[in-house]
Amino acid sequence: MEIVTPHGPARVEVDPVPDPRFLLVLTHGSAGGVDAPDLLAVRDAVAGIGGLVARVTQPFRLRGARAPGSPAKQDEAWAAVVEEVRRSRPGLPLVQGGRSNGARVACRTARAVGAEAVVALAFPLHPPGKPERSRAPELRGAGVDVLAVSGDRDPFGVPEAADAARLVVLAGEGHDLKRDPARVGEAVAGWLEERMPRSPR
Repeated sequence: MEIVTPHGPARVEVDPVPDPRFLLVLTHGSAGGVDAPDLLAVRDAVAGIGGLVARVTQPFRLRGARAPGSPAKQDEAWAAVVEEVRRSRPGLPLVQGGRSNGARVACRTARAVGAEAVVALAFPLHPPGKPERSRAPELRGAGVDVLAVSGDRDPFGVPEAADAARLVVLAGEGHDLKRDPARVGEAVAGWLEERMPRSPR
């Protein structure tokens, strides 16, 4: 379905599960899409524990842009999408997340949209080769528990354990987390299985 935001339409793909326990809203990175291997692996693994997954293609990607533009506009559009998705799934606890730039959006907006937790895949800790430009404050400032999953060969850096409620570093993986996406899905599903209620409130 398409959702109108203040900055253009977004597309949402919902993969239904019977009697969902919680809602996970996921999005892509700057240059990728919602069919990235790690996002699909997370979708499949989370569906296996009863999570309803909604994958969001943000307005800038529907316009064909490879850069998200203003963080404030991106966050405003994201909040509008999440509000609409939640309206159609009332009562489900909300988790949100994404890969790379999408992980940044999820961290920045978590408190504003009422998320209970954030899943940050390949969080881009800093631009490649520029560790002095750390984005760790976005992780630490999410205001909710964050699961960070990164590859140990990621040129965008790997968060510190103190930056998130849980840090999972996968050996041999780069920024795309596509060498063994199932490991990504397992890490996310395992963490959410521990923390989300067994049935909707």
